[in-house]
Amino acid sequence: MKNLLLSCLFAFSCQAVATAQQLKAPEALRSTTVPTVPAEPKAPSTTEVEKLAEEAQKSLYQTVDKGTAGTTTTKGLSSTGFALPFKRPEDPSRWDKDSVRKIAVMEVAFGGVRDTVMIELFPGDAPQTVANFINLCDSGFYNGLAFHRAIEGFLVQTGDPLTSDESAREKWGTGGEDKSIPAEIKRSHGIGAVAMARRSDKVNPQRRSNGSQFYVTLGNYGSLEGKYTVFGQVVSGLDVLKRISIMPVDANDCPIARIEVKSIKVIDQKGPMQVQPAVAGDGQRYSKPDSARGMVGRFLHRVW
Repeated sequence: MKNLLLSCLFAFSCQAVATAQQLKAPEALRSTTVPTVPAEPKAPSTTEVEKLAEEAQKSLYQTVDKGTAGTTTTKGLSSTGFALPFKRPEDPSRWDKDSVRKIAVMEVAFGGVRDTVMIELFPGDAPQTVANFINLCDSGFYNGLAFHRAIEGFLVQTGDPLTSDESAREKWGTGGEDKSIPAEIKRSHGIGAVAMARRSDKVNPQRRSNGSQFYVTLGNYGSLEGKYTVFGQVVSGLDVLKRISIMPVDANDCPIARIEVKSIKVIDQKGPMQVQPAVAGDGQRYSKPDSARGMVGRFLHRVW
């Protein structure tokens, strides 16, 4: 009888061991296994990057346009962006009625919109520079080029013929050197000054200007005085250039999403310029002269 009882106990023990081996151990007691290394994420394509940059540019433009920019402070600006009016050497709405001035009307496209910048040219102070600039504008040279440099609170720059080719981005900023213009350094670098870019004194001691590249200063910079040829002054649309200066850029200060010069047309402005209705946080703007409008634009301007 005793042997029979021991045999039953032995059989029950074996079955219990076998059942226990089939059960999973609790999480805390399981052995740690080496995790599987996930595959590296696929890098976004150039097209995807450009699309994302364009969306960011449009969003940022709209944010600034609504007066809800961040609190970054820039010289000459309010803490909310562009509320402070920029200084002008002379108020265009008070130009003498008998005066005739050369005005470059530049159409710029970015952030999903098209906007206008107007520049007064100074042929009396920089005759060769202005003559070269007008020839380039009349020939359509600047049409389709991009802004290749944008530094918040400092400057924006365009006019490099290489910017017509997106695949040549690594060379942007080096074009226009097949021709140079003698230095005509007379005017100062106040806010909104338009000047020609050039190579450094080390290789260009005569300070000759690049054949086509120009920049606009977004503050008053004494450090640039006497070094570059200033040939114009922004009289309307400086806020547009300030928006360009805060768009996303790469390590070379080049806007990631394309900011394109659609056209630059030089016209004669007779008498004072007409002030546009005030827009909150937008600074004072002036209406384009009829000579700078297309046929449809001239018609609508007169009708409305």
